[in-house]
Amino acid sequence: MAGVEVRLPAARERLAQSLPRGAGEGGRDLVAPGDTITTDPGYMRGHGTYMGNEKLVASVAGVVDRVNKLVCVKALKTRYNGEVGDIVVGRITEVQQKRWKVETNSRLDSVLLLSSMNLPGGELRRRSAEDELAMRDYLQEGDLISAEVQAVFSDGAVSLHTRSLKYGKLGQGVLVQVSPSLVKRQKTHFHDLPCGASVILGNNGFIWIYPTPEQKDEEAGGFVTNLEPVPLPDREVISRLRNCIVALVAQKLTLYDTSILYCYEASLSHQIKDLLKAEVMEEVVLQTRQRLLELEG
Repeated sequence: MAGVEVRLPAARERLAQSLPRGAGEGGRDLVAPGDTITTDPGYMRGHGTYMGNEKLVASVAGVVDRVNKLVCVKALKTRYNGEVGDIVVGRITEVQQKRWKVETNSRLDSVLLLSSMNLPGGELRRRSAEDELAMRDYLQEGDLISAEVQAVFSDGAVSLHTRSLKYGKLGQGVLVQVSPSLVKRQKTHFHDLPCGASVILGNNGFIWIYPTPEQKDEEAGGFVTNLEPVPLPDREVISRLRNCIVALVAQKLTLYDTSILYCYEASLSHQIKDLLKAEVMEEVVLQTRQRLLELEG
């Protein structure tokens, strides 16, 4: 008979108690709905706040963000609110006339226009009726893409573009969905990690992990995907990275290339499947926190 592992819950010290409050957020305040942020009438009301009894009150649970006299509350768990220039990972949900509908973890479906993408081969010309008929050959329902936010409409819907050759259809890999508030904004969100895999950290909370390509295929224009079997060592690296990201999310640690790499290195002493156990998650993420604090000095 196969062995059965029985795990009983044990009282463990919470990680939040071992670090000073706000250590990961630069000392900013955490508020709950209804908490008074300030009674100073000189501050302006931003997103996530309202005025009540001449006090500025939080309407969502999150982190208080002050920019000069403007006070906002960034929600800890929210849908994606698009900003121009954001890098997103999305899934095609519908093919329409001269456009695709894309699911990007936002309140409304995003739009990718036929005129806002590269044609196969990267050729530059006006889109014709033949291109419109061949739209499903380029992208169809269920395909994953990486794109950049081109515009945000008044109702909050997002318009995307894939005019650069680094964007386009995604091939083989693993998609991890997290809260957008946990993804750190950086200059680049495409990272080739030294462990042998690459990640795309979408600002919308969709993270794509895939094997690092040996050579960049610039001629395909982002439409030809490599469907050859992925070697076992690459699959193990991708699986370990995926479980590391799940552990970081469970402990509410900000996701960026350094934190993911430190967590990966801290997890090498454990089996990949063990990273999903709560006590192993806490141990690995605590080591990652300590290395990040040492790096910040």
